[in-house]
Amino acid sequence: MLSPIQVLCSDITTLSLEPEPFASYTEADIISTVEFNHTGELLATGDKGGRVVIFQREPESKSEPFSQGEYNVYSTFQSHEPEFDYLKSLEIEEKINKIRWLPQQNAAHFLLSTNDKTIKLWKVSERDKRPEGYNLKDEEGRIKDLSTVTSLQVPVLKPMDLMVEVSPRRVFANAHTYHINSISVNSDYETYMSADDLRINLWHLDITDRSFNIVDIKPVNMEDLTEVITAAEFHPHHCNLFVYSSSKGTLRLCDMREAALCDKHSKLFEEPEDPSTRSFFSEIISSVSDVKFSHSGRYLLTRDYLTAKVWDLNMESKPLETYQVHDYLRSKLCSLYENDCIFDKFECAWNGSDSVIMTGAYNNFFRMFDRNTKRDVTLEASRESSKPRAVLKPRRVCAAGGKRRKDDISVDSLDFTKKILHTAWHPNENIIAIAATNNLYIFQDKLNSEMH
Repeated sequence: MLSPIQVLCSDITTLSLEPEPFASYTEADIISTVEFNHTGELLATGDKGGRVVIFQREPESKSEPFSQGEYNVYSTFQSHEPEFDYLKSLEIEEKINKIRWLPQQNAAHFLLSTNDKTIKLWKVSERDKRPEGYNLKDEEGRIKDLSTVTSLQVPVLKPMDLMVEVSPRRVFANAHTYHINSISVNSDYETYMSADDLRINLWHLDITDRSFNIVDIKPVNMEDLTEVITAAEFHPHHCNLFVYSSSKGTLRLCDMREAALCDKHSKLFEEPEDPSTRSFFSEIISSVSDVKFSHSGRYLLTRDYLTAKVWDLNMESKPLETYQVHDYLRSKLCSLYENDCIFDKFECAWNGSDSVIMTGAYNNFFRMFDRNTKRDVTLEASRESSKPRAVLKPRRVCAAGGKRRKDDISVDSLDFTKKILHTAWHPNENIIAIAATNNLYIFQDKLNSEMH
């Protein structure tokens, strides 16, 4: 039986959503977040234009029983609009920063979406029947003249074309002074938290007019500010535990049972800095851009500019595993600082069994690391590989001055405008979603599709 990374190395295939060749796009079309729901049947993307697009996995075809269902557009709606803060004379972008699905409780689906300031709860439901035969309304919904009603009838439900309805159920606003970078739904399914640069708030899903501040790192004098919060997430099983990362490269695990305000952490995860490698860029590249609990809840996965790290909750002194994502860029940090790429925030993801991790890089490359075999692979999300059932070939970047093999790509020829910041992994299967600028690529491993 092949391990997931071996399958993904050699036989990863494109599922769907082939982009049109040379299609032009605007800034609003750039995808800013990607998220599978808890079953993997739905996939939501948000973009810089404030839109949310939901894709649904089609059921397996009866004519092709061994083919996996593809993802097709299920619903599209405008989640956020641009606003203006008159007190601060600041524009509030409509860009969707994060989407989080709530576990499904009934036939409808619910998701949270947020821009820099406002979080919204959306209900996504289906309707395939319509009521007919009202006594007091005509077919167009107008109230009848009561004098014309001479008999009573029982209204009936008639079949109609399937319609997907998306409606806003809650709006959580006015709780963040700074830009929201994270939202995370608690395992109690009743509360969630939102984090900005300096504070983390705890919300109840039914209460919109108040939230509880559970972390506040804002100093009395802003000149004393040395770090900001970069990401936060609840533990997948213990509703009292959450973690947040900082721009200094540290992780703080907090327990809400200890105090109402979790300014004092329960555990601090920090890797000691090697003085011999310290440079002007050390603090910038050590900033954690994303943190994710493993599905088991035992490990933490973090991403900084050059590396991905796996931490054991029981070992705070150093990471359990460190993976070099694109170490060949270490010699390019000066030019990356000048073009602001050094501040790019890459996300990371676990596979369903916590055995493989994935994260993005430049040139539309993304990286996978097998924790068991210690093998890694670089793959490319490109138009060439976007034909359905096309097989992805591993790519290799040759460091400046290094020995170059056939098909190797020189670090000097990498396109830094093409970057994969947002990725997601299906919770149960080897299906991944990759956001590359305005294109969404969905890949599945070939063995998985043949076995089903």
